[in-house]
Amino acid sequence: MNINKQLAFSKLRLLYLFFMKIFCLALILCPLMISAQTDVLEIKKNGINEKTYTPGMYLAMETIYDQWFEGTITAIRNDSVFLNGLSFHYKELKMIRWERKGLQYTTDGVLLMVAGAGVLVLGAVNGLYRGDPANEWYTTGSYITAGALLLGGYFILKSRFKKYKFGKKYSLEYIEVNPNKNDKKPF
Repeated sequence: MNINKQLAFSKLRLLYLFFMKIFCLALILCPLMISAQTDVLEIKKNGINEKTYTPGMYLAMETIYDQWFEGTITAIRNDSVFLNGLSFHYKELKMIRWERKGLQYTTDGVLLMVAGAGVLVLGAVNGLYRGDPANEWYTTGSYITAGALLLGGYFILKSRFKKYKFGKKYSLEYIEVNPNKNDKKPF
């Protein structure tokens, strides 16, 4: 009976070693068969890389047909960008808009413009309260302050988005990461 237990134990050990070899072999060969690299879109400014887009990134774009689309890039392959499932050839893109996130551009711009209008309203209310004639309500300093606040707020609002218009300054390149993608053999 003791011999039967030893035989059963040795058979289990051989079976265990066999499955461990298969498991180790699968761990070694798996990365060779899996292709995790995807193609890339690259925006270049005068030939120098400015921004790179890969699947999973947010994209707001204008096509050559003057239509705006925005969403998440689901895939980039075969010279096409798939945006929320819609396919666009990369040469159909006319402009890409990128939203700056460093500051609160909308809030800060609107607040500055409200402050500039407030300087003008305050000057008029103070002039009416004092009973001054209308041509004496504002000084040169109040005009300069109100104008600077209004223009500063306007420019902050306009600088919220950076636009890459393809043509002279910016170019869009499709970079094929896997040059052997058409080969049937992975090696």
